[in-house]
Amino acid sequence: MGARSKARKRAVDLLFEAAVRGADPVTLLADRVGNPDVPPVNDYTVSLVEGITAHRARIDELLTEHAEGWSLARMPAVDLAVLRLGLYELLWAEDVPDAVAIDEAVQLAKSLSTDDSPRFVNGVLGRIAGIADRLRATL
Repeated sequence: MGARSKARKRAVDLLFEAAVRGADPVTLLADRVGNPDVPPVNDYTVSLVEGITAHRARIDELLTEHAEGWSLARMPAVDLAVLRLGLYELLWAEDVPDAVAIDEAVQLAKSLSTDDSPRFVNGVLGRIAGIADRLRATL
């Protein structure tokens, strides 16, 4: 697993933990950065968590629109964390190709969630990728 893939997994772990604890992801992240009791936090993990948190309202709006038949409250917390990360990379991470953003999210869903989750994540992000250029123009 490459450094960025590990950073993505760590970001999903932090987003999931924050959701379960009802905590702010950036605050949780700040508690970890520089803490000698936890492994060092990769700069890309920091960038992801901060970016997802900064754009969360728009990310959640888009997920609500494109996750056909699913409300955010109904989604498993880990799937929601993976989707938020994938959508953030798809629309705001200029150095990550669309196909890579989707593939990395699908791989995270495969390793962290249910058997149905990879197909669900792929479907939602694939629908959004189809209009990604138009969405990026309005960000």
